[in-house]
Amino acid sequence: MTPFVLVVDDDPDLRRLIGDFLGQHGYHVETAENVVQMRQVMAQRRPDVLVLDVMMPGEDGLSAARQLASERNPPAVIMLSALGNDTDRIIGLEVGADDYLAKPCNPRELLARIRALLRRSQATTEQEQNRNNVYEFGGWRLDIIRRDLRDPSGVFINLSDGEFALLRTFVEHPQRVLSRDQLLDYARGRDTDVYDRAIDSQISRLRRKINDRGYAELIRTVRNEGYMLLPAVTRL
Repeated sequence: MTPFVLVVDDDPDLRRLIGDFLGQHGYHVETAENVVQMRQVMAQRRPDVLVLDVMMPGEDGLSAARQLASERNPPAVIMLSALGNDTDRIIGLEVGADDYLAKPCNPRELLARIRALLRRSQATTEQEQNRNNVYEFGGWRLDIIRRDLRDPSGVFINLSDGEFALLRTFVEHPQRVLSRDQLLDYARGRDTDVYDRAIDSQISRLRRKINDRGYAELIRTVRNEGYMLLPAVTRL
């Protein structure tokens, strides 16, 4: 099935440039000039990848990305912004984006980032088909196939793609310290250019979801070494 990319940007020339370029490389592309139009398109069909501008009239891209990250099975999100410093990149990743590009961006680089996200998603699906589906740790349950995380009382906890990849990495390597480089390799693959501060940000967001619910600590920071999932893990 042809991958579906939705491009959301208030610049019509940029929408046309990206849409035409991705279309020439075999993608089904639709565009929207604001978040309202984005939601109208997504109500009809969910994109595989969402290319989302940060600064737009009305609701901005950060707010939209934050909302999407709270939904079940959100699409992969690549944020575009004229604000390209490290702080802005980290904020974008913290609200749920999977990748971030500074504008103006080279369409070929955007294409490469989209391909990397889709490869990672496909590889994850293939790996999940060949392993036991459910992990239990400290009373929590993570269903890999359904991407379903439940706390000890059975409440569903929504995870973004990045958070899911990190938690899957922890449950597959429990009770051992994982450095930032190892987390980058396991969770995102060696062809990513995400850097260690972004991993810190995504782990902080994941911990807020699973450590701050009144249960025992699950993910611990090991000073100068990395992070560790504390409880033992059982495959069901």
